[in-house]
Amino acid sequence: MHNLGFALDGAWRVLLAGLILGAGLPVLFALGIRSLAWGAGEASVNTSGVTPGTRRPIGTAVGYLLFAVVVVGVLLGLTFIVASGFGNKLSFEHIYPTIVPK
Repeated sequence: MHNLGFALDGAWRVLLAGLILGAGLPVLFALGIRSLAWGAGEASVNTSGVTPGTRRPIGTAVGYLLFAVVVVGVLLGLTFIVASGFGNKLSFEHIYPTIVPK
């Protein structure tokens, strides 16, 4: 009966990591696209042409911030893969990540 508990404990941890790392970055990217669209404002079309909407700088700033988070996540993932390929590991003992020997 203890084995079932261990399996379920490991399963929810894998599910959580998959949601954060697997689906989390695409969701942040989509929110960044949505934020940029909101920041650009809504254009209106009439007989005299297209009138641009009022810009919202906070939407543009939030969009770029979300893109920066996605880029940092991708770079950390690539760093983890490359470090483990060279027999090292990625350590978060300090504020910034470092590559240390295993």
